[in-house]
Amino acid sequence: MPTYLKAPSVRAGMTLTLYALDGCPYCEAVHDALVEHDVEYETEWVAPLHSDRDEVKRVSGQRVVPVLVDDESGVTMSESDNIMTYVERTLSEA
Repeated sequence: MPTYLKAPSVRAGMTLTLYALDGCPYCEAVHDALVEHDVEYETEWVAPLHSDRDEVKRVSGQRVVPVLVDDESGVTMSESDNIMTYVERTLSEA
């Protein structure tokens, strides 16, 4: 019986970073969407206090999470619904 291998992603060299807060339901929803669509990414955990989220402010211009940064396409976005739509339409291998 032949063995079928999953074709490598056209985005194999991608670098995605999710800025998230532990326990944030919106961040968890984005994480679930990334996992569901088999998208590899790194998580940068942010501080609980908005005033301590300098890195998020630097990359996105705001201090709220979740924020997804797609270095390959130059996209930085927030709002969990927008990110999940982006994952489904742009990053999914389906």
